[in-house]
Amino acid sequence: MLNERQLEELRYGWDGVRARKEQIAPPGDWRTWLLLAGRGFGKTRTGAEWVRSQVWNHRRRRVALVAPTAADARDVIVEGESGLLNIGAPKERPYYEPSKRRLTWPNGAIATTYSADEPERLRGPQHDAAYCDEVASWRYPEAYDMLLFGLRLGDDPRVVVTTTPKPVKIVRELVANATTVVTRGSTYENRANLAPAFLAQIIKKYEGTRLGRQEIEAEVLDDVPGALWTRGLLEELRWPVAVKSAQATPSPKSRAANNTNVIADANSLDCRSMFCFLLSRAGDGLFLLDRPWRTDRAQS
Repeated sequence: MLNERQLEELRYGWDGVRARKEQIAPPGDWRTWLLLAGRGFGKTRTGAEWVRSQVWNHRRRRVALVAPTAADARDVIVEGESGLLNIGAPKERPYYEPSKRRLTWPNGAIATTYSADEPERLRGPQHDAAYCDEVASWRYPEAYDMLLFGLRLGDDPRVVVTTTPKPVKIVRELVANATTVVTRGSTYENRANLAPAFLAQIIKKYEGTRLGRQEIEAEVLDDVPGALWTRGLLEELRWPVAVKSAQATPSPKSRAANNTNVIADANSLDCRSMFCFLLSRAGDGLFLLDRPWRTDRAQS
């Protein structure tokens, strides 16, 4: 027979109850936890549950909640179905004062909402934890810099960043930072909690497309649609993969040549690109590519 506390944990618990392993904060001495995941993965719930855990289990007292806009902070992080007002046991939930942009928990911890559209609002306040949502969509990424300058309270200030990835500078910098731990996930991982109609319509329409790779599979797509040279193609041609001969060694005077001819009409661009590389003083050359291209203007 379960007691009241056990029943409450079963109903409202997160770690070890409802959370998948990718939704639980990683161990270790990290500064930033970056969750790159597709639509419907459960990013907001993960961020909100992390904040709740920090407030009740790790003595956090000043938390920043930053979203692309003020409306996003209110509608998603605070009042959303997976927001802070709707998770955890009712008696442990915060009191929300919209006019002050403030949530106050029964234990005295306070969280304040901020809009990334107003970076200067983050210039003065200090925090010991922060949750940033959809950072790849922030119009002013410098808001993250202002946040970090104020993340200086306590012994171990930390920030969780959740976003659907886009090939933008702030995402690249976060991934490359040595103090960042990255978790990746796709829409498919949360199938059990998503409406069948969503899966039937959205997945069917976008699965396998460029937009689907970004929004569903959470890939960071660096290549430009219609580009002659893609990252994957260049990797295939990287030295020494394309050259097997030990005698074909680039000389100090190696030269590369690229010749691209373009014929344009009202609807498309017809291109032929040739790329050659001079390998040695003797004049040996490597012919890497002779490829016709046709790009619809509507896609470029």
